[in-house]
Amino acid sequence: MEPVNDTQISAFLLLGFSKEPELQCPIFGLFLSMYLTTVFGNLLIILAVGSDSHLHTPMYFFLVNLSFVDICFTSTTIPKMLWNIQTQSKAITYSGCITQMYFFSLFAVLDVLLLSVMAYDRFVAICHPLHYMVIMNPLLCGLLLFVSWIISVLHSLLHTSMVLQLSFCTEEEIPHFFCELNQMIQLACSDTFLNNMVMYFAAMLLAGGPFLGILYSYSKIVSSICAISSAHGKYKAFSTCASHISVVSLFYGTSLGVYLSSAATQSSHASTVASVMYAVVTPMLNPFIYSLRNKDIKEALMRFSGIAALKRTIVLGLKKCP
Repeated sequence: MEPVNDTQISAFLLLGFSKEPELQCPIFGLFLSMYLTTVFGNLLIILAVGSDSHLHTPMYFFLVNLSFVDICFTSTTIPKMLWNIQTQSKAITYSGCITQMYFFSLFAVLDVLLLSVMAYDRFVAICHPLHYMVIMNPLLCGLLLFVSWIISVLHSLLHTSMVLQLSFCTEEEIPHFFCELNQMIQLACSDTFLNNMVMYFAAMLLAGGPFLGILYSYSKIVSSICAISSAHGKYKAFSTCASHISVVSLFYGTSLGVYLSSAATQSSHASTVASVMYAVVTPMLNPFIYSLRNKDIKEALMRFSGIAALKRTIVLGLKKCP
């Protein structure tokens, strides 16, 4: 019997991590805590940088945007997964699945592009310190951010429009906790050769290209740091990009681990678990990396918490006044 094509399929089923009922509560608690940590941690970075005029520089401008993107990145997947666990339902509508795939792809690419832009910012700061504020002027910073958004939006629109042209069989189960592009293509009944070619080409261009740019930037940074005579100067120069190196290593390391593990095991469950690393864990750890390894951020957070506490004290004092 031939499979029945249905381009107007009403819903898919997200299988998630486990079918065992007794594991649903621990999974819900784990991912809820990770999501709240991600949102509040990145939001705290945004508020701390915004409240401190000393941090209104290109480096922290891009950091604020990275924190915003990380919040959006996790918000495309985790709330729906938590809702499905809470309601004991695995369903997601066809339109909801397409929307989730679009925004996940958009923010994933935007994350990669912002990391490469931040690497360029550190390259200019260390290799051309005297011309830093001239090169990284507000116009260029805004242009780099705008171009990153445009590329991400067009990339997501391309893949989404191509997926909309596919026909889907009666098989509607997605062995993942969100609607990932690769999973959607594998689920289709129609010919997906063009979709796969475009997906792999875009991955090489939009992930490999920025990664090569990051490697080039840091090769120049390392050579410049090595040319510094004093040990204190070397430490100071390296400390300005240590947080960014950690975030880049974490993001690309976990992303590469996802595809290597899925290719080696051919297990959808292994790929699902590995996807948690770059889709959930990395955005959650970014605020900790920047707050622990960056002296300016730590001081800004202390000042911000002090200001917040002072305002709360003043408000409470005014309320007690007759």
